[in-house]
Amino acid sequence: MDWFAEWFDTPYYHILYKNRDDREAQDFIDNLLKYLQLSKNGKILDLACGKGRHSIYLNKLGYEVTGLDLSPHSIKSAKKIENKHLTFIVGDMRKTYFPNEFDAIFNLFTSFGYFNDENDNLKVYQSVFEQLKSNGVFVMDFMNASLVEHHLVPREEKEVDGIRFFLHRKIENNVIVKDITFSDGGQDFHYQERVNICKLDYFKDLAEKARLKFQAVFGDYQLNEFDEKTSPRLILIFQK
Repeated sequence: MDWFAEWFDTPYYHILYKNRDDREAQDFIDNLLKYLQLSKNGKILDLACGKGRHSIYLNKLGYEVTGLDLSPHSIKSAKKIENKHLTFIVGDMRKTYFPNEFDAIFNLFTSFGYFNDENDNLKVYQSVFEQLKSNGVFVMDFMNASLVEHHLVPREEKEVDGIRFFLHRKIENNVIVKDITFSDGGQDFHYQERVNICKLDYFKDLAEKARLKFQAVFGDYQLNEFDEKTSPRLILIFQK
């Protein structure tokens, strides 16, 4: 089983990352929508949506949203708050489910770069192209890999809900590897996250191969200019 299919579907993944900043995420969405000027009756696909925090907020703003994620447990949780204009499905971002359906597709919070085969990355971009309407936009929010490379924190401990997580990070064959170990209920656990080091030119190349046109790049959630040395994020805008 792929690491992401296993780890993202455990309750421990959601415990470890439960304190993510929802206010920051909502401010980012607000800034993004102001820039994109999407029609209020626009349809949005939230690709790799997790439990749907971005999807839920987009829907509250009036958009028709579909959230797609590989994790059955995450989708089961998200489905509890479905409505007429908010739906969640289990799916693989490399596949096309809704040809020419969406005005915008969002892939947020470094939900990319997980695959061993680089051709799978291209498949994601091709599926995005196929599922966008003509002139539709694709937004990818990725870590600034250059900044992470130079400021990698090798070891970290976090206690959440009484569980002490030990995080060990390293770079191995152009992949950022995070080993996660912890104990719960007398049982020891070990999971791993592996994210490919993908940079601006790599994403531009993927987009070109998938026939997506590069539109803009930003370096943070306030949509400031991207600086490879200092920006916390790499946020890319493409158009079909």
